[in-house]
Formats: sequence, structure tokens, C-alpha cells
Amino acid sequence: MHDCRPLIASLLHQLTTVIVGKDAVVRDALTCLLAGGHLLIEDVPGVGKTTLAQALARTLGLPFARVQFTADLMPSDLIGAAVYDRGRQDFVFRPGPLFAQVLLADEINRASPRTQSALLEAMEERQVSVDGVTHPLPQPFFVIATQNPFEQLGTHALPESQLDRFLMRLSLGYPTPAAERALLCGEDRRALLQRLPALTNAAGLRELQQAVDAVRVSDPLLDYVQALLAATRDGRWFVHGLSPRAGLALLRAARARALVDGRGYVTPDDVMAVLVPVAAHRLVPNASVGRDAAGQLQALLQTLPLP
Repeated sequence: MHDCRPLIASLLHQLTTVIVGKDAVVRDALTCLLAGGHLLIEDVPGVGKTTLAQALARTLGLPFARVQFTADLMPSDLIGAAVYDRGRQDFVFRPGPLFAQVLLADEINRASPRTQSALLEAMEERQVSVDGVTHPLPQPFFVIATQNPFEQLGTHALPESQLDRFLMRLSLGYPTPAAERALLCGEDRRALLQRLPALTNAAGLRELQQAVDAVRVSDPLLDYVQALLAATRDGRWFVHGLSPRAGLALLRAARARALVDGRGYVTPDDVMAVLVPVAAHRLVPNASVGRDAAGQLQALLQTLPLP
């Protein structure tokens, strides 16, 4: 546990020098990747979604590929395709950008539903099938997707099955006046990204993820998580409650959050800190309450006794 703290502190420090004034979002994003989950960043264009994704990949020392999702992007543009090799006189699979360890899927909701669905097997199974042949993806493998608000032209809402593949959904929002002044007066973000050193690598990241597995969860904390899951399913707050898979995701994220905060055990504060990023995109609030899913979750938390 003590060995993890200096590295995690260095990761957070470097990321916050690039993403100015968004320390909480950076902490959540790192928590998501340490938990081994895919990340969805939703916001208006120009607030730093792509910059955050690139900074994460460079800081963690992972090869990454960026794909700009557009209406005419085909699944084969993402996965790759079998190409005829005259020398071998046979078809040879040429992998696409999906075979990077970090795939930056920029503006994912501008692609057609067919192309969006091509990510499903890769995100869940960490492999793809082409012409009946299964190709494993490199490990670790993350999708960091950015998404524009649905009211913008040319966007397609992600289906529930695809949203459920993302461990967390985050939003950056506009910077504070002080952070915006630092951006206006500071170095260009692209130049800064080019100089970011890798603070770890795939092996180091796997060690951190193994440390997440070792974070302890007490029986009273498990009771609290189960009570929380049950409350989302009672029909009072949401149309449908959280699934068992969502419950596992919540617990995994809480473990990672505890590690990021330097602890070897999960507290209720860890669960509450990750609840909205993990659960809000998986839930539809009842129409009569007049709150969004995040507001509903915050209200629900107030009704549960702490362990």
C-alpha cells in the first residue's frame, strides 16, 4: 500500500498540471482506469475532453490511438480487416486502431449505431472476431470515449447496452475564472502534452490494479452497498434499478478510490464519491420527480443510514 502512494501522487500531480482547475474530475478519471474500467467523458466541445484522454494515456505510458468518430466511419475502420497478401497468396488480418492499449474514441455519438455497436465485444470481452477468427486485444485495454450533448446536430444517443460498458461517465464543465486565466496565459496544451513523460507503464499499471484487488471491504460496508442497490430498485426513484453488474462496478470503483486516497480499506465516503459517476448513466429517473439521475442519487443517499 505504501509503495503505491508516491506513484499515485505523481500521476495526479502531472495530470492536474495539464487539466487545470479540475482536480476532482482528474481524480475520478484515474480512479476509473485503476479500476480497469472504460471511461465516458460527456461535455460540450472545447472544454478539454480530448486533452484529458491524451494526458491519461501519456502519463500511464500506454500506446494509444485516436479515432474521430463520424457518420461515415465503418466498423472495419475501427477493428481492421482481412487484406489479400500476394506474397502469401492468402488473406491476412490488418488490425485497426482498436488494437492500441488506449483507444480515444472522439465524439463517439457522431458515429452510426452500427459502428458504435462494433465496440461492444471489444469493451466487454477484450477481443474481436473477424471472419470467424478471434483476435485478443492488448492488455491492459481501455476505451476513453468523448461525447457531445445530444441536442447538438449529428449525434446519435448511445444505447443502454453500450452505456453500461462504461464504468464511469464524467463531465468537465467550464473552467473557473482563475483556471481559465491560467489557460489563456499558459503554454499551449498540445505542446505541453508532447512533453509529458510516462510515469509508469503497462506492468506498473497492472501492479496498481492488483493493489485495488487487495483493498479490503468489510461486511457492514457490503450491507450498505446492498441497501443502496435495493433502494434503486424499489420503484420510488428510478424506472429500473441498478443491475448486479452495476453493483460490482460500484464496489470496484470504490476500492480504486480508496487506493487513490491512500487507504487499504473502503469507507462509505468512497462509495458516495463514485456513486454518481458509476451509476447516473445507467439509470432513468421517474418522470414525476423532476430531477435528473444524479440528483436522484444524491437524494437517495440522504435516506440511507451509514454503517
